[in-house]
Amino acid sequence: MELLCIQSQEHPQLPLAELKAVIECETIQTGIEVVTSGLVILKDIPEDNLDEYYKILTKRLGYTHEVHELILKSSIETLIEDISSVDWSNYITETFAVRVKRFNSEIDTVATERNAGSVILSNCDNIKVKLRNPKSLVRLVAFENTVYVAVEKIKLNKKHFEESKPHKRPFFYPGSMSPKLARCMVNLSRVKEGQLLLDPFCGTGGILIEAGLIGCKVVGSDIYWKMKNGTAINLEHYGITDYRTFNLDVRELKMYEKVASVVTDPPYGISTSTGDIEGNDIFKEFFHSIYNNMKDDAYLCMASPHYVDLKPMADEVGFEIVEQYGIKMHRSLTRIISVIRKKLD
Repeated sequence: MELLCIQSQEHPQLPLAELKAVIECETIQTGIEVVTSGLVILKDIPEDNLDEYYKILTKRLGYTHEVHELILKSSIETLIEDISSVDWSNYITETFAVRVKRFNSEIDTVATERNAGSVILSNCDNIKVKLRNPKSLVRLVAFENTVYVAVEKIKLNKKHFEESKPHKRPFFYPGSMSPKLARCMVNLSRVKEGQLLLDPFCGTGGILIEAGLIGCKVVGSDIYWKMKNGTAINLEHYGITDYRTFNLDVRELKMYEKVASVVTDPPYGISTSTGDIEGNDIFKEFFHSIYNNMKDDAYLCMASPHYVDLKPMADEVGFEIVEQYGIKMHRSLTRIISVIRKKLD
């Protein structure tokens, strides 16, 4: 069995890195075939695991827009014939629509959707075409001359990433991270549902919201009382109740239990939320403070500016950097997303 993933092309590396991290931490049995940028096939999935994996991926992923069960692989020339050979009663109930997505392909989108829909209608009883909000979506993905025929069983909640942008939350403060990047960073930390995730610079709680929505227990702290309270307001707004928030300096952090994951965006620049620390020292202090609060197999995923070299600071404490990705913010700043863990003996 195979799943077809249509990914965001907002970043050249993060969507695939996020997918691989979720596959790793959820112990999903699959092989990965990258067809082209934005199009990935998960291969050799045991049939008994398909629905479970489908639910996990659609619940967790931020930079993947669609996940579909792959039915067959065809070509532009043989597509209609191949579609007519499928027993669509196994995939469609009541209403359906056919949609084509192209990746460097000359396929005629409108004609293909119309012709494929007609064939499916003629081969299946008691179904109707419904272009808006159909119960079943048949997705035809064309890459060059190849066409992948798939069906969507579970929709990703793409509206969430639009509706939960920082300025739309009850408590807002400028400079907050986008929810899609926050979700990606949570996933890069390899945290699982039910595990404890910490953000020691929680700000308005964007990272904790995304972790809470995938089922993590979350704890956040911030040196500013206003941010600590604002985070609680935002978490409650999104229905997240398994959380704790603290008003403290990261250097005073001593967790009541060691955490499975740390995900954070430390402040940097002239003004920082550690009060009397300036410049790069905030990162050094952070590494020292967080180390003993993490489980031995825990991951840390953090953002930092490109001009800060995290490696010597991480090495000094006993961390190792395992992945890094750059995000261009503007001409003079690139944000680096680093995935870090304790050094293995």
